[in-house]
Amino acid sequence: MIHAIMEIWYVWLFVISFIGVSVGKWIHRWRNPKCKGIPPPGSMGFPLIGETLSLFVTSKSIDIHPFLDERHKRYGPLFKTSLAGRPVVVSSDADFNYFVLQQEGKLIELYYMDSFTQMVHQDNMNNLGGSFHRYLRRSVLRHFGLEPLKRKLLSEFEDLISHELHEWTKQQEVDVKRRTVPMLFGLASQILMSHRPEENLGEDLNNMLQGVMRFPLYFPGTTFYNCIQKKRKALKLTSRLVEERMEWYDRSNYAEGYNKNGDFLDQIVGDIGKEAFLTKEFVPFLLFGLIIATVETISPAIALATLYLLDNPSILQQLTEEHEEILKKREDASSGLVWEEYKSMTFTHYVINETLRLENVLPGMLRKVIADIHVNGYTIPKGWILLVNSLAQHLNSDTYEDPLTFNPSRWKNIGSNTRAKHFIPCGGGNRPCAGTEFSKVLLAVYLHVWVTKFRMIKMKGGEVIRSPLLEFPDGFYVKVSEKNC
Repeated sequence: MIHAIMEIWYVWLFVISFIGVSVGKWIHRWRNPKCKGIPPPGSMGFPLIGETLSLFVTSKSIDIHPFLDERHKRYGPLFKTSLAGRPVVVSSDADFNYFVLQQEGKLIELYYMDSFTQMVHQDNMNNLGGSFHRYLRRSVLRHFGLEPLKRKLLSEFEDLISHELHEWTKQQEVDVKRRTVPMLFGLASQILMSHRPEENLGEDLNNMLQGVMRFPLYFPGTTFYNCIQKKRKALKLTSRLVEERMEWYDRSNYAEGYNKNGDFLDQIVGDIGKEAFLTKEFVPFLLFGLIIATVETISPAIALATLYLLDNPSILQQLTEEHEEILKKREDASSGLVWEEYKSMTFTHYVINETLRLENVLPGMLRKVIADIHVNGYTIPKGWILLVNSLAQHLNSDTYEDPLTFNPSRWKNIGSNTRAKHFIPCGGGNRPCAGTEFSKVLLAVYLHVWVTKFRMIKMKGGEVIRSPLLEFPDGFYVKVSEKNC
């Protein structure tokens, strides 16, 4: 009896020891991933979750998120970590970031977070390849780029924003970011699909990026779950419009070179079957992704610019004077903005640059390493994720004096070399954001309409935090009135 008990005890002791050794080896491999060289300093955190929970700690200001700031101070401008189960190297080294962004397709390639790929499509967008990204960039520029901006979008922006701000005057107060979202949703939908959806659908998409920057855990109560529910509502619209457009082309015996509306959807539907990645099932998700990209990057920029200008009356006055001077020079005072006037807005462009420098909706740009990268004696292994920390570059006191201060005039003395290496709000290298000029023009028109036609008074809210996204936790409310009243 005693002998049998001892045998069972030895068996359990062996099993427990085996499990302990295996777990220990697994933890050791997790903390010391394979690398043909010396990886950057840092910690991989806990197995599987890494240091993700630390990244989601909410900061109390617009300054660099504590997760990034603390590790930057401890390890330097290049450090390793693990986020959502993936090994990541974070870089705030401006020279290295400038170099590596020039190596698109050679050392790095575009990378999307798992939560984003699930948000816009059930397949892994990271497997679509460079041909998809090149096609998408060309298509976006065709409808959101320089030529359409000059030809028609500039005047459309002015009409739309004038109408929207007029609607704001009918309310006691408005939350700037929240009210800007449906406006941008309608604008993007019109350009992409020639469709103006109901306003409440735009409201549903407010703060969708919060879901993208969370674990992709799909069960009731999670932020990601709520975003997926909102996504499904929007996809009903995009799917229906794709179906209708394809049916129209089938009935009309669609011929190459002929478009129904000349919009983005026309182009995409016409290319289905010509490009392997374009399918009837994927196109609605693609449209949804482009709408989210427009809404969730421009709406916080508009809100932040409004906040800073109202908090700095002398800067607002200087901006107003520039736009009043534009009106004085017009032969016809009732005519709308033209491209030459937009290009002449020197101080306005300073305001926009300063807003984008401080905004940083996301903490940086994600790229996947496709070949070992050697930098400063360290090796970033193939297959790892690189986070180009643009936030740290934009708030670097060595480049920008008093970096947390809103000072548009600083841009008078910032040269092209500094802008190329230290100012990357819309990407850089071989893959800058195709919507860069679109965003800047829209911001400029918003500022023009505001200061020439309306008055705003800050009512409440306006606190800005990072979680690590830029957020207005209590909203930002203003009272709007027309200047001629």
